[in-house]
Amino acid sequence: VKAPNWMTHLEYEWESPVWRHLLDEFAKDRTLIRFDQRANGLSDWDVEDVSFEAFVADLETVVDAAGLERFPLMGISQGCAISVAYAHRHPERVSHLVLFGGFARGQFKRGPAEKELAEAMITLVGHGWGQDNPAFRQMFTYQFMPGATPEQVDWFNELQRVSASAENAVRLRRAVCNFDVTNLLRELSVPTLVLHCTGDCIVPFKEGRQLAAGIPGARFVALEGVNHLILEHEPAWGQFAG
Repeated sequence: VKAPNWMTHLEYEWESPVWRHLLDEFAKDRTLIRFDQRANGLSDWDVEDVSFEAFVADLETVVDAAGLERFPLMGISQGCAISVAYAHRHPERVSHLVLFGGFARGQFKRGPAEKELAEAMITLVGHGWGQDNPAFRQMFTYQFMPGATPEQVDWFNELQRVSASAENAVRLRRAVCNFDVTNLLRELSVPTLVLHCTGDCIVPFKEGRQLAAGIPGARFVALEGVNHLILEHEPAWGQFAG
Protein backbone atom coordinates (compact mmCIF):
# COMPACT_ATOMS: atom_id res chain seq x y z
CA VAL A 1 0.00 0.00 0.00
CA LYS A 2 1.27 3.46 -0.90
CA ALA A 3 0.04 6.12 1.50
CA PRO A 4 -1.31 9.30 -0.11
CA ASN A 5 0.77 12.39 -0.75
CA TRP A 6 0.20 15.72 -2.41
CA MET A 7 0.22 16.17 -6.20
CA THR A 8 -0.87 12.80 -7.47
CA HIS A 9 -3.39 11.79 -10.13
CA LEU A 10 -4.22 8.10 -10.42
CA GLU A 11 -4.70 8.12 -14.21
CA TYR A 12 -2.30 10.85 -15.27
CA GLU A 13 0.62 9.19 -13.43
CA TRP A 14 0.64 6.19 -15.78
CA GLU A 15 1.80 8.54 -18.57
CA SER A 16 4.27 10.26 -16.28
CA PRO A 17 8.04 10.49 -16.77
CA VAL A 18 8.14 11.34 -13.05
CA TRP A 19 5.98 8.59 -11.49
CA ARG A 20 5.63 5.84 -14.11
CA HIS A 21 8.89 4.02 -13.35
CA LEU A 22 8.00 3.81 -9.66
CA LEU A 23 4.53 2.44 -10.37
CA ASP A 24 5.89 -0.09 -12.86
CA GLU A 25 8.56 -1.27 -10.41
CA PHE A 26 6.26 -1.78 -7.44
CA ALA A 27 3.36 -3.25 -9.39
CA LYS A 28 5.27 -5.66 -11.65
CA ASP A 29 5.10 -8.74 -9.39
CA ARG A 30 2.81 -7.67 -6.58
CA THR A 31 -0.41 -5.78 -5.99
CA LEU A 32 0.07 -2.04 -5.50
CA ILE A 33 -2.78 -0.19 -3.84
CA ARG A 34 -2.73 3.60 -4.03
CA PHE A 35 -5.24 6.43 -3.96
CA ASP A 36 -5.35 10.16 -4.42
CA GLN A 37 -5.45 12.19 -1.23
CA ARG A 38 -8.65 14.11 -0.55
CA ALA A 39 -8.84 17.50 -2.34
CA ASN A 40 -6.27 16.18 -4.82
CA GLY A 41 -6.18 14.26 -8.09
CA LEU A 42 -9.28 12.16 -8.78
CA SER A 43 -10.50 12.28 -5.19
CA ASP A 44 -13.23 14.73 -4.19
CA TRP A 45 -11.94 18.32 -4.25
CA ASP A 46 -14.99 19.71 -2.44
CA VAL A 47 -14.32 18.53 1.12
CA GLU A 48 -14.57 20.45 4.37
CA ASP A 49 -11.93 18.60 6.37
CA VAL A 50 -8.37 18.81 5.08
CA SER A 51 -6.30 17.70 8.06
CA PHE A 52 -3.82 15.13 9.26
CA GLU A 53 -6.51 13.13 11.04
CA ALA A 54 -8.63 13.05 7.90
CA PHE A 55 -5.64 11.84 5.83
CA VAL A 56 -4.98 8.97 8.27
CA ALA A 57 -8.68 8.07 8.39
CA ASP A 58 -8.76 7.90 4.59
CA LEU A 59 -5.85 5.45 4.62
CA GLU A 60 -7.64 3.33 7.21
CA THR A 61 -10.80 3.35 5.09
CA VAL A 62 -9.02 2.28 1.89
CA VAL A 63 -7.14 -0.53 3.64
CA ASP A 64 -10.34 -1.83 5.22
CA ALA A 65 -12.25 -1.59 1.94
CA ALA A 66 -9.51 -3.57 0.20
CA GLY A 67 -9.82 -6.30 2.83
CA LEU A 68 -6.13 -6.26 3.71
CA GLU A 69 -5.07 -7.98 6.91
CA ARG A 70 -1.29 -7.46 6.76
CA PHE A 71 0.80 -5.59 4.21
CA PRO A 72 3.94 -3.48 3.67
CA LEU A 73 3.19 0.25 3.82
CA MET A 74 5.16 2.83 1.81
CA GLY A 75 5.10 6.56 2.46
CA ILE A 76 6.63 9.21 0.20
CA SER A 77 7.10 12.83 1.33
CA GLN A 78 4.12 13.80 3.51
CA GLY A 79 2.87 10.22 3.18
CA CYS A 80 5.62 9.22 5.62
CA ALA A 81 4.01 10.95 8.59
CA ILE A 82 0.62 9.50 7.62
CA SER A 83 2.20 6.04 7.40
CA VAL A 84 3.84 6.46 10.81
CA ALA A 85 0.49 7.31 12.37
CA TYR A 86 -1.20 4.33 10.70
CA ALA A 87 1.55 1.92 11.78
CA HIS A 88 1.37 3.29 15.31
CA ARG A 89 -2.38 2.68 15.49
CA HIS A 90 -2.35 -0.67 13.64
CA PRO A 91 1.03 -2.35 14.20
CA GLU A 92 -0.48 -5.78 13.73
CA ARG A 93 -1.43 -4.96 10.14
CA VAL A 94 1.83 -3.40 8.89
CA SER A 95 4.51 -5.99 8.09
CA HIS A 96 7.11 -3.44 6.95
CA LEU A 97 7.32 0.35 6.79
CA VAL A 98 9.18 2.08 3.93
CA LEU A 99 9.59 5.85 4.21
CA PHE A 100 11.13 7.96 1.46
CA GLY A 101 11.80 11.71 1.42
CA GLY A 102 9.78 12.21 4.57
CA PHE A 103 9.70 14.06 7.84
CA ALA A 104 8.20 13.74 11.31
CA ARG A 105 7.44 17.46 11.67
CA GLY A 106 6.13 19.94 9.13
CA GLN A 107 7.68 23.32 8.45
CA PHE A 108 5.51 25.14 11.00
CA LYS A 109 7.04 22.88 13.66
CA ARG A 110 10.71 23.48 12.75
CA GLY A 111 11.24 26.94 14.21
CA PRO A 112 10.51 30.58 13.25
CA ALA A 113 12.71 30.71 10.14
CA GLU A 114 11.14 27.61 8.57
CA LYS A 115 7.64 28.83 9.48
CA GLU A 116 8.28 32.18 7.82
CA LEU A 117 9.57 30.48 4.68
CA ALA A 118 6.54 28.16 4.59
CA GLU A 119 4.10 31.04 4.98
CA ALA A 120 5.78 32.88 2.09
CA MET A 121 5.47 29.82 -0.14
CA ILE A 122 1.80 29.36 0.80
CA THR A 123 1.14 32.97 -0.20
CA LEU A 124 2.84 32.36 -3.56
CA VAL A 125 0.82 29.18 -4.08
CA GLY A 126 -2.41 31.08 -3.48
CA HIS A 127 -1.57 33.73 -6.06
CA GLY A 128 0.36 31.76 -8.69
CA TRP A 129 -0.96 28.20 -8.77
CA GLY A 130 -3.96 28.58 -11.04
CA GLN A 131 -2.55 31.09 -13.51
CA ASP A 132 -2.32 30.25 -17.20
CA ASN A 133 1.30 31.39 -17.11
CA PRO A 134 3.22 28.40 -15.68
CA ALA A 135 6.07 30.53 -14.27
CA PHE A 136 5.22 29.92 -10.62
CA ARG A 137 4.50 26.23 -11.12
CA GLN A 138 7.82 25.89 -12.91
CA MET A 139 9.64 27.45 -9.95
CA PHE A 140 7.90 24.92 -7.73
CA THR A 141 8.88 22.10 -10.09
CA TYR A 142 12.56 23.05 -9.96
CA GLN A 143 12.42 22.93 -6.16
CA PHE A 144 11.05 19.41 -6.30
CA MET A 145 13.32 18.22 -9.10
CA PRO A 146 16.34 20.42 -9.88
CA GLY A 147 17.75 17.60 -12.00
CA ALA A 148 14.65 17.05 -14.11
CA THR A 149 14.72 16.84 -17.91
CA PRO A 150 12.65 19.33 -19.95
CA GLU A 151 10.02 16.62 -20.50
CA GLN A 152 9.78 15.94 -16.77
CA VAL A 153 9.56 19.66 -15.98
CA ASP A 154 6.70 20.16 -18.46
CA TRP A 155 4.85 17.14 -17.12
CA PHE A 156 5.21 18.18 -13.47
CA ASN A 157 4.06 21.72 -14.31
CA GLU A 158 0.92 20.24 -15.80
CA LEU A 159 0.44 17.81 -12.90
CA GLN A 160 0.19 20.74 -10.52
CA ARG A 161 -2.60 22.25 -12.63
CA VAL A 162 -4.66 19.06 -12.94
CA SER A 163 -4.11 17.71 -9.42
CA ALA A 164 -5.49 20.58 -7.32
CA SER A 165 -7.08 24.01 -7.42
CA ALA A 166 -5.14 26.95 -6.01
CA GLU A 167 -7.47 27.01 -3.01
CA ASN A 168 -6.96 23.33 -2.28
CA ALA A 169 -3.21 23.58 -2.86
CA VAL A 170 -3.10 26.21 -0.10
CA ARG A 171 -5.27 24.10 2.23
CA LEU A 172 -3.15 21.00 1.64
CA ARG A 173 0.11 22.87 2.06
CA ARG A 174 -1.03 24.45 5.32
CA ALA A 175 -2.23 21.11 6.72
CA VAL A 176 1.08 19.42 5.89
CA CYS A 177 3.09 22.21 7.50
CA ASN A 178 1.30 21.40 10.77
CA PHE A 179 2.17 17.68 10.77
CA ASP A 180 4.02 16.41 13.85
CA VAL A 181 4.39 12.70 14.62
CA THR A 182 7.63 13.07 16.58
CA ASN A 183 6.12 11.59 19.75
CA LEU A 184 4.91 8.48 17.90
CA LEU A 185 8.28 7.44 16.51
CA ARG A 186 9.75 5.86 19.62
CA GLU A 187 6.63 3.72 20.08
CA LEU A 188 6.76 2.11 16.62
CA SER A 189 7.37 -1.64 16.59
CA VAL A 190 7.40 -2.22 12.82
CA PRO A 191 10.55 -3.06 10.79
CA THR A 192 11.32 0.26 9.10
CA LEU A 193 13.47 1.40 6.17
CA VAL A 194 14.01 5.15 5.75
CA LEU A 195 15.53 6.57 2.54
CA HIS A 196 16.35 10.19 1.76
CA CYS A 197 18.25 12.07 -0.95
CA THR A 198 21.22 14.01 0.39
CA GLY A 199 20.43 17.18 -1.58
CA ASP A 200 16.62 17.16 -1.28
CA CYS A 201 15.49 20.79 -1.70
CA ILE A 202 11.95 20.27 -0.38
CA VAL A 203 12.56 18.17 2.74
CA PRO A 204 16.04 18.73 4.20
CA PHE A 205 18.24 15.65 4.55
CA LYS A 206 18.47 16.21 8.32
CA GLU A 207 14.70 15.72 8.63
CA GLY A 208 15.04 12.27 7.10
CA ARG A 209 17.88 11.40 9.46
CA GLN A 210 15.85 12.57 12.45
CA LEU A 211 12.87 10.54 11.28
CA ALA A 212 14.98 7.39 11.16
CA ALA A 213 16.79 8.13 14.41
CA GLY A 214 13.49 8.34 16.28
CA ILE A 215 12.24 4.89 15.20
CA PRO A 216 13.69 1.95 17.17
CA GLY A 217 15.77 -0.29 14.91
CA ALA A 218 15.09 1.70 11.73
CA ARG A 219 17.60 1.40 8.89
CA PHE A 220 18.58 4.66 7.21
CA VAL A 221 19.83 4.81 3.61
CA ALA A 222 21.27 8.02 2.17
CA LEU A 223 20.71 8.34 -1.58
CA GLU A 224 22.92 10.58 -3.69
CA GLY A 225 20.74 13.12 -5.44
CA VAL A 226 19.10 16.55 -5.34
CA ASN A 227 15.55 15.62 -6.33
CA HIS A 228 12.66 15.16 -3.91
CA LEU A 229 11.27 12.47 -6.21
CA ILE A 230 13.80 9.99 -7.60
CA LEU A 231 13.82 10.06 -11.39
CA GLU A 232 14.48 7.04 -13.56
CA HIS A 233 17.72 8.40 -15.07
CA GLU A 234 19.35 8.93 -11.66
CA PRO A 235 21.93 6.41 -10.36
CA ALA A 236 20.05 6.43 -7.02
CA TRP A 237 16.96 4.97 -8.66
CA GLY A 238 18.49 1.50 -8.92
CA GLN A 239 19.56 1.64 -5.29
CA PHE A 240 16.11 2.82 -4.19
CA ALA A 241 14.29 0.12 -6.16
CA GLY A 242 16.66 -2.55 -4.88
